[in-house]
Amino acid sequence: MRAEINALNEIKNVSVITLGCAKNLVDSERFSGKLRANGINIIEDTQNADALIINTCGFIKSAKEENIQMILEAAELRKKKKYKKLIVTGCLAERYNEELKTQIKNVDYFLGTNADDKILKILVGDPKLELLGERMQFTPKHFAYLKMSEGCDQKCTFCAIPIMRGKHISEPIEKLVNEAKGLAKAGVKELVLIAQDSTMYGKDLYGKRIIGELLNQLADISEFEWIRMMYAYPRDFPYEILDIIAQRPNICNYLDIPLQHGSSKVLKSMRRGVTREDLDKIVYSIREKIPNVAIRSTFIVGYPNETEEDVDMLIDFIQQSELDRVGVFTYSHEEGTGAYPLGDPIPEAVKDERRGRVMLAQQEISHRKNKAKVGSTLKVLVEYENDDYYLGRTEQDAPDVDNIVYVSKKDTNIELGTFIKAKITDAAEYELYGSAV
Repeated sequence: MRAEINALNEIKNVSVITLGCAKNLVDSERFSGKLRANGINIIEDTQNADALIINTCGFIKSAKEENIQMILEAAELRKKKKYKKLIVTGCLAERYNEELKTQIKNVDYFLGTNADDKILKILVGDPKLELLGERMQFTPKHFAYLKMSEGCDQKCTFCAIPIMRGKHISEPIEKLVNEAKGLAKAGVKELVLIAQDSTMYGKDLYGKRIIGELLNQLADISEFEWIRMMYAYPRDFPYEILDIIAQRPNICNYLDIPLQHGSSKVLKSMRRGVTREDLDKIVYSIREKIPNVAIRSTFIVGYPNETEEDVDMLIDFIQQSELDRVGVFTYSHEEGTGAYPLGDPIPEAVKDERRGRVMLAQQEISHRKNKAKVGSTLKVLVEYENDDYYLGRTEQDAPDVDNIVYVSKKDTNIELGTFIKAKITDAAEYELYGSAV
């Protein structure tokens, strides 16, 4: 016991590596904030850390391979006593806990998801009992993510998230609003709402979905210039939020709604609970209610029973709907999911070719829409800079996944993290170019 206490006393600096999605990032911010509140320094330099925490992603094959390589490299350093503690948490550790414990040595703990209390116990011993939403911010100061809920109750056959994250559990609305107020006080200007399934927010706690009420309460926080909603599920889409988005000036005219395919046959096999006609209605309704809206979506190609005709239907849907932002992923065959018994009959080369065709169709749409912006003046949030340009985003672009605006640095001095007006002078498929007004 005395040796364990001495080891804890030697852990002053902890480094956190976060892999995967923004939801993982919020988890890291939350447990790091609790560690800091208990006297632990959270540092970026992994070389000078007493302990290392790796927060993992286990969603698809490529992510799993990257995560395992990271763990193996850290375990080798732990073997050489580089770290006093090596902790692996998150989705990969949740999904493959026993396999990882058996196959990878020199990791002190594989903890899985929702492991804040365990991390505190390991690194602090007896943490403070009263912690009031302490959270570090790993994003740039001007924007932050707000995670509304954990887990998912949907039954999509391609998705392993319920295996790793469990059932849908909403955060109480009072807690989220207080967390948002704290972020606003810290200087956050853009709040990005995330969850596995945003549209079901509140159903488990209040007996009904209250995503609209949450949006209204967050929009009342005047410090936020942009509030952006991600991950709206199409089944039982909450049309009531469209008027709220349209009417509240600091809620972005932007909606991320993963549609996944354009073929009713594939959508049925995926258990998405919607048809192609339902998707057409959703897209039409969003555009009817929200002027100048940007709709973002993601799609999967190479699903086990997908045919060339289904791919043509997907391309037709994209061309007809003219979505503003699109991401396309190849199907990853994941054990434990509903689609696993279907096998993985489509070769990776064919999946890649289909992805390329779909992205080419979207690229033409994106280029045309961007060209139409030349000559206009847009509000831009400036985030980064290089030798020649400031790099920023418009209201129609979410962090890390959407288009970029390049603003000339000639005769201009702009503080990062601020909003400017930019005159657009040129456009490419996924970039706009302009100068500050």
